[in-house]
Amino acid sequence: MTDTRQFGDLATQLLSDTLLKYNDNLVRSVIREQRDLENPALLIYRTAIVRNKRCLLAYHKHRMDRLRDMYWVAGGALPHILSNQGIRSKLSPHEVDFLRQYSASVMDYRAEFSNELDITASITHPPKDLHVLVRVVRDCGVIQTELGSIDFQKGQRFMVRRADIEHLIVQGYLEEV
Repeated sequence: MTDTRQFGDLATQLLSDTLLKYNDNLVRSVIREQRDLENPALLIYRTAIVRNKRCLLAYHKHRMDRLRDMYWVAGGALPHILSNQGIRSKLSPHEVDFLRQYSASVMDYRAEFSNELDITASITHPPKDLHVLVRVVRDCGVIQTELGSIDFQKGQRFMVRRADIEHLIVQGYLEEV
């Protein structure tokens, strides 16, 4: 039997795997194909090279966009994302590093506005009041607030300043009542 695979088929296959576990083997195969194609300078090979590069860039950009979206959905809680084994097992080590660096950049930027604005707070439901009544859904321990520390234990209710606990609502530890 003859091999009917064409140049660029691996790159196309890579794009169909965007929502699955990071496909290190396929990425390496596409890169190997790239190197093989760079030796001859024929037009057909050059076209395949450009196509593979575009597919690799699209694959990685899509994954980075998804990681940024996950970060913001979790309210900027990087440990919350990385402790989820279902998510963590699908990430490459480079993607974990990207998330850590992205989080560090956001935190550096956020520090400039910490007194006026929390850029990691949810914008889908803008706050109506400064304080909110919450019920503790999962134990989250003692949290330092502007007015002191509060021990959040499952089942308890508190009236607290929204800015102090917004991240706990986003992460699912607290629920608005």
